[in-house]
Amino acid sequence: MEKTMVKATVAVVATTAVVVSGVILYQKLNRKKERDAKLARAEEMVEELERTCASPLERLRQLADAMEVEMHAGLASEGGSRLKMLLSYVDSLPTGDEEGLFYALDLGGTNFRVLRVQLGGKEKHILKQESKEVSIPPHIMIGSSGELFGFIASELAKFVAAEGEEFQVFDGRQRELGFTFSFPVRQSSITSGTLIKWTKGFSIEDAVGADVVAELTAAMDKQGLDMHVTALINDTVGTLAGGRYYDQDVTVAVILGTGTNAAYVEKANNIPKWHGLLPKSGEMVINMEWGNFKSSNLPITEFDRALDEESLNPGEQIYEKLISGMYLGDIVRRVLLRMAEEAELFGDTIPSKLRVPFILRSHDISSMHHDISPDLKVVATKLKENLGVINTSFETRKTVVQVCDIITRRAAQLAAAGIAGVLKKLGTDPSSVNHQRRVVAIDGGLFEHNKVFKNCLERTLSQLLGEEASRFVEVTLANDGSGVGAALIAASHSQYSRRGEL
Repeated sequence: MEKTMVKATVAVVATTAVVVSGVILYQKLNRKKERDAKLARAEEMVEELERTCASPLERLRQLADAMEVEMHAGLASEGGSRLKMLLSYVDSLPTGDEEGLFYALDLGGTNFRVLRVQLGGKEKHILKQESKEVSIPPHIMIGSSGELFGFIASELAKFVAAEGEEFQVFDGRQRELGFTFSFPVRQSSITSGTLIKWTKGFSIEDAVGADVVAELTAAMDKQGLDMHVTALINDTVGTLAGGRYYDQDVTVAVILGTGTNAAYVEKANNIPKWHGLLPKSGEMVINMEWGNFKSSNLPITEFDRALDEESLNPGEQIYEKLISGMYLGDIVRRVLLRMAEEAELFGDTIPSKLRVPFILRSHDISSMHHDISPDLKVVATKLKENLGVINTSFETRKTVVQVCDIITRRAAQLAAAGIAGVLKKLGTDPSSVNHQRRVVAIDGGLFEHNKVFKNCLERTLSQLLGEEASRFVEVTLANDGSGVGAALIAASHSQYSRRGEL
């Protein structure tokens, strides 16, 4: 009897073990199916993103054509295009022959910079330069125009007072200054411009509608500072000047950093809205303000639309929102959030930080994008540091890299299409008969530090121009147009020298 009971018990235990084992195996299979289904969903979403971001050459050629059309319209009349095509009133760029001491003031945010540059002519170029960065106290950013420009002039006077013997002003001459003012202004000459509105945290009511050069000049006079503002510019025009100083074939400048813009040299008789006397050089630098470019051929996704709708300027700066460093990280974040919601990319709990706008920045995207370690260790570190996500699988990290790649390459291709449009306006395209060398000077961290972006832009531009035309176009890195470029434009427009030719 006991033996029978033991056998029965053993049989029950064995049967139970088999059942439990079967249940465990079933659960494992179910979990594997769920993981496979989620992985498949993630892969589908990546494929869908790639499809909606696709920028084949034919589409990019259409975008280049659209850019050229908008350029013509913007030159024809004020408000005739989404591109402002602003007259910079810079009608002579540096030749490299400039000599003497020139200053620059770069005001574009909560800090400003002052610089001095000693130029030594064609053979010696920049002999020496110095700069100083100054933080603007918060109360001055919301105070009065007199307080702001008084503070700037005071710091500028201190900087001039510390000028060493190696910096020399020619006898009998005033010091001359190039003023980079990175706020919306309506310019009426190279030495005047009225402030349209403040951005970047400034709110000084009595400065709106005032001539910023006149305000700065009055403040310098109060400081007893004998200095003449020779040029009022923006940073894109400064980049063009900096590039031209070293290479006379530089005709286009592009900013590809936090924001984006372009400037180029146009023939004055190609500007119908220009009603004044034509400059002696016969040419004029145009500030395109191309960030506001828009076309039905732009590959805009639901993530781009959501970003635009939630921005401070919905419906505006669409091109900039697709290609500049300020926005690329947040587009990637929005894609990853959707994948976390629909495919549990980061597990069954959505990381709370993934819902925070702009928590991923362009340099984070670049770091993950350039991760060449076998296990994508950099990606894992960035996900942990920025989103609090730990223990990610290799498949998850690889998916994140794919998303970064798609968004970055789209941005580079669209930027290349814009440049191709500008070059086409200037007569550089496959149909041109007489090619001439043209150099595009590009400034900005996105182009300088993101190799994937840079290489993709250059390759796409070459494809758009065609083998023959691309032989005559070079893309070069330019630095500090907002600083040194402003000083160089002050030199090329010096009150003591005859205006040269562009």
